[in-house]
Amino acid sequence: MVVWNRPDLARHDLAKKVYGGDGRSYHAWCPSELPMPCEGNIGAANLALEKNGLALPRCSDSAKVACLQWCGVAGIVLPESEEKVIAIKKGDAIALPFGVDTWWYNQDDTSLVVLFLGDTSKAHKARKFTEFFLTGSNGIFTGFTTEFMLVSSQPGSGIVKLDAGFKMPEPKKVHRNGMVLNCKEAPLDVDIKNGRRVVVLNTHNLPLVSQVGLGADLVRLDGSAMCSPGFSCDSALQVVGVDGKRVLETTVKAENLFIVPRFFVVSKIADPDGMAWFSIITTPKTSVWKALSPEVLQASFNVPQDVEKAFRSKRMDSEILFSPN
Repeated sequence: MVVWNRPDLARHDLAKKVYGGDGRSYHAWCPSELPMPCEGNIGAANLALEKNGLALPRCSDSAKVACLQWCGVAGIVLPESEEKVIAIKKGDAIALPFGVDTWWYNQDDTSLVVLFLGDTSKAHKARKFTEFFLTGSNGIFTGFTTEFMLVSSQPGSGIVKLDAGFKMPEPKKVHRNGMVLNCKEAPLDVDIKNGRRVVVLNTHNLPLVSQVGLGADLVRLDGSAMCSPGFSCDSALQVVGVDGKRVLETTVKAENLFIVPRFFVVSKIADPDGMAWFSIITTPKTSVWKALSPEVLQASFNVPQDVEKAFRSKRMDSEILFSPN
């Protein structure tokens, strides 16, 4: 499970700037540098573009899910397919399978921010997204001479700023179909009064998820509500390791990133203003609580039958949600 939050186990200074400048940047987190021991092959990166900023066409070595803040334009080329030019907005989630080419452009005054979360098991370098640029000073054709290839005259690398009058391709509304899911507008998969609302990315609402190989969801927790311990924002968070010992108890804030290793258990409590997070899940999300019989739960927790019934009534999918009251 990976959540866009960054407490002590993933401090802001651990997000290293890879390239950019003049209000445009690409930062990446390296799980191997986090204080909490991390398992798996998770990559995380953050792209920020100011007005007229263009993230040059590139191909990544990893399948990803992209989550959008604010508006912009994305160009996506699936293998053996034509370019799709998509108007993107806050709350959009885009599944990017392995081998997809993309570019990103911001034509607005507000910053376009894109969070990338993905699986690096097939990556060039473990736990790190490697991007192969088609153009620019570090483009894949740069090393060839003119006898072999047209050499780019683009002096920038990674991200460039276009002239205000430069005309970019116009987005097509039809191109959003099957490519983008807006998590703020999509039907809710879980809706608990005074508790939680969840939108899950799946093959039904975003078919490309099947090619990414990751689960993802957007969770919004109401003020003072609790998401119970489960496998997998000034608000409280606790993580418990495989030996039952608490390995983290902290307060998380907006734009934090944290990684929960396999078999570790995490619980969240929202502050009075509530909290929300976008996460990817690298393992199937099944519920042991739903499978166990009431008698086994009652005996295992050593609680009266009415307490077990109250516990069971709170279950939703793989987690238990408690409203403030």
